[in-house]
Amino acid sequence: MATRKPTKANASAKTAGRCALISRTTNETQITMRLAVDGQGRFTGTIGVPFFEHMLNLFTRHAHFDLHIEGRGDLEVDAHHTVEDAGIVLGQALREALGDKAGMARYGTAYVPMEETLARCVLDVCNRPYLRFDAQIPKTKVGEFDAELCEEFMRAFCVNAGITMHITVLHGANVHHILEAIFKAVGRALGQAVARDPRIHGVFSTKGAL
Repeated sequence: MATRKPTKANASAKTAGRCALISRTTNETQITMRLAVDGQGRFTGTIGVPFFEHMLNLFTRHAHFDLHIEGRGDLEVDAHHTVEDAGIVLGQALREALGDKAGMARYGTAYVPMEETLARCVLDVCNRPYLRFDAQIPKTKVGEFDAELCEEFMRAFCVNAGITMHITVLHGANVHHILEAIFKAVGRALGQAVARDPRIHGVFSTKGAL
């Protein structure tokens, strides 16, 4: 189950910035994340999956978030539960940090080239979770990371954050390049979407609610 651990920093989130601290403990994983949306692109911590942590570092840097992660999972089985649960926790942290989403741009689009690879992410932070993942990623490993877990992470993240997201790899051959371009594109699109726009009063919707 997921639990929220309030801290003094979180209690003053409205004045200090959009922040959240989320923990999730199951029989398979124990993961805690501290997220600051209005950050400087800093990633710290570990959950024991080095290549995945590298991807989170890229995502964080390009979104201009600050993210600290700690915990562990049943890596003696494989990294599936750890990576998927990290997506759940990150999604919950983002949803909590964004609050009512007032003044937020809401939509984001990014193209990221990585040599022969070109990835695109288009998203809407709208409380309607949906993921379209158009990427032909071979069932192989990069380091000890199963490449197919990229889609599992993105789905868990979108569902728990309430994001509609379309990820497309337009060109690509090298699996490392493909994964890196995807995480960078998602980070850049998300950073754009959560940015505050002084022209927006309340939530950016004709409905008056998201």
